[in-house]
Amino acid sequence: MPASDIRLIATDMDGTLLNSKHELNDSFVPVFKKIKEQGIVFVAASGRQYYNLLKALDEVKDEVIFAAENGSYVVFRDEEIHVQPVEHEIVRDLIRISKSIPHTFPIICGKKKAYVQNSEPEFISQLELYFERYEIVEDLLKVEDDQFLKFTLCDLTGSEANSYPHYKHLENSLKVKVSGPIWLDISHPLANKGVAMDVLQKKFGVTFEQTMVFGDYFNDLEMLQKGYYSYAMANAHEDIKKIARFIAKSNDENGVVEVLSALVNGVEVTQR
Repeated sequence: MPASDIRLIATDMDGTLLNSKHELNDSFVPVFKKIKEQGIVFVAASGRQYYNLLKALDEVKDEVIFAAENGSYVVFRDEEIHVQPVEHEIVRDLIRISKSIPHTFPIICGKKKAYVQNSEPEFISQLELYFERYEIVEDLLKVEDDQFLKFTLCDLTGSEANSYPHYKHLENSLKVKVSGPIWLDISHPLANKGVAMDVLQKKFGVTFEQTMVFGDYFNDLEMLQKGYYSYAMANAHEDIKKIARFIAKSNDENGVVEVLSALVNGVEVTQR
């Protein structure tokens, strides 16, 4: 796998590039600089808010393309490349459904900021891991002055078992994703990391064979289908491992950086 064959690298953040403490390994930046020296496009593709991603990758933010909010908002150096909002009334319907689900906290993911109406400390501690800008409002149904990129539920009892069944029936009309153990994301049907990859591959003239991707959960599924060098993390959901062509070491073993380091040094690492 010579580096000259790879023109675009995209990685998820939580559970993938970041460790379980949501930290970036110190070895990433030196390897990243070598990647950029070889002219490779680098994409951080995440369910996180754009402003949160800027902070997480502050040292290299001017050289990273951000596919935030599960690909519904793609930005490079503050220039919007792709925006795929969801209609306000659809989000309001999703909020109404959430009112009947116990132990969940709805979030409107706007382009300007996120909007919540609960200040419970356990929820806010989770919110602040992924959202840099947010506002606590009296009524989410009255939020108007923003584009809505995504609707998210923080489900402290477990999103796959508790909240996902309440929204599963909408999968034919919306993109419904269990994006983490306590997270459920719902977006426009054309908003996902795979569509963001399509946009970027066309923009930079990159092929499927020239693309490397890393992910660990269901919101990475479409992205993993956009590159020949598709890596699921060792800690990934088992269904995601079945989709990926290769397996990287876990996020706590710095699996992404190990593969990238091998790439820039011309070492073969594409084993299952």
